[in-house]
Amino acid sequence: MARLREKYQVEVVPKLKERFQYRSPMQIPKLSKIVLNMGLGEAIQNIKILDSATEELAAISGQKPVITRARQSIATFKLRKACLLGAW
Repeated sequence: MARLREKYQVEVVPKLKERFQYRSPMQIPKLSKIVLNMGLGEAIQNIKILDSATEELAAISGQKPVITRARQSIATFKLRKACLLGAW
């Protein structure tokens, strides 16, 4: 996250200021929160997909992702309560 913030401050902010001709630094948009998530419907049949997806998200964000579970059962989607679904 620190690398992204540094890149934003060094490269993006001056370009935004130049392009939109902001007079005050307070007018420049700021990044407050970045959220990455991944829904994996295929994880119902193959649990190994979830492992590779968590590794990919960890590599992208630099943090360990949280595995999400189904809150309720949905028979149409062959989904049972507490099945592993995705990561964020």
